[in-house]
Amino acid sequence: MISDDVAAPLRHHVVVLSLPGVLPLELGIAAQIFSMDPNYELTVATTEQVVPVARAGFSVTGTAGLDALEKADTVIVPGYDDIDADVPSAALAALRAAHGRGARIVSVCSGAFALAAAGLLDGRPATTHWQVSEQLQRRYPSIEVQPNRMFVDDGDILTSAGVTAGIDLCLHLIRTDHGAAAANARARFLVAPPQRPGGQAQYVDQLRSRPRSEELAGVRDWMLDNMAAGVTVDDIAARAHMARRTLVRRFRNETGTSPMAWLTDARIDRARELLEATTEPIERIGRLTGLGNPASVRAAFHRRVGTSPQEYRALFRQKTRTDATA
Repeated sequence: MISDDVAAPLRHHVVVLSLPGVLPLELGIAAQIFSMDPNYELTVATTEQVVPVARAGFSVTGTAGLDALEKADTVIVPGYDDIDADVPSAALAALRAAHGRGARIVSVCSGAFALAAAGLLDGRPATTHWQVSEQLQRRYPSIEVQPNRMFVDDGDILTSAGVTAGIDLCLHLIRTDHGAAAANARARFLVAPPQRPGGQAQYVDQLRSRPRSEELAGVRDWMLDNMAAGVTVDDIAARAHMARRTLVRRFRNETGTSPMAWLTDARIDRARELLEATTEPIERIGRLTGLGNPASVRAAFHRRVGTSPQEYRALFRQKTRTDATA
């Protein structure tokens, strides 16, 4: 005989670990998405009784301490303000222990630095906010940092880019746990797209790398002024009065990349400006920037920005009064 008393299914326990200087929006994203979903049970854990919030006039009081991680199915670490500050050793130990017993570990934005400090990202792919991705790579060279990704799912450890990319990752978690319909329903409630096209490179203010010194500043300015022309490495070397190999070596030392790769990024930067501020057709933008025909422009955008020129324009186009009344 089957009992009428059917036990309610256990809810997936999500613990959001709020570190000192937590970024309020990223804490709020994780907390709101999972606290309002009946499939999940949410706990906010803190390393101390009251945790200051980054550059805000309030603090966070968690409902639990680090011992909450002992029973978590998923631990989410939102970003925090000072990535140079030492993460409390007790928090690092709790993260390692949670992962060791099989909990899923997730970071949003600069929360990846806490996972890295705990040694959980060694030898793994990961991402973080584009502004600090190079710093993450320098500090932890064993990590395969993927700066253009909105989020990286490496199975038991997932990392996301900055701020609202946390929404993308949380919806991905729901999609993984309960299917597309559940994720789509939560996205509608949040008034957010279930999945965003492209990577975070489309949000970077400048793709071309910033130089470490100004020795070749004049050469780079010349490259920017002549990007519409068919500039070659030999042309750049002649302008710099250097042998080709010398130019390539010095350019890489100064910018971290090759002359032609830097020029391609500069061309895409200029194309993005034109897509945002003008109605120039893709064919003309290709000529003005030196990216070439429309197919070449699209290929460059997909490869470097992770989206098409048309999708980029639709997202970032600055509409004018004339546009609005057209």
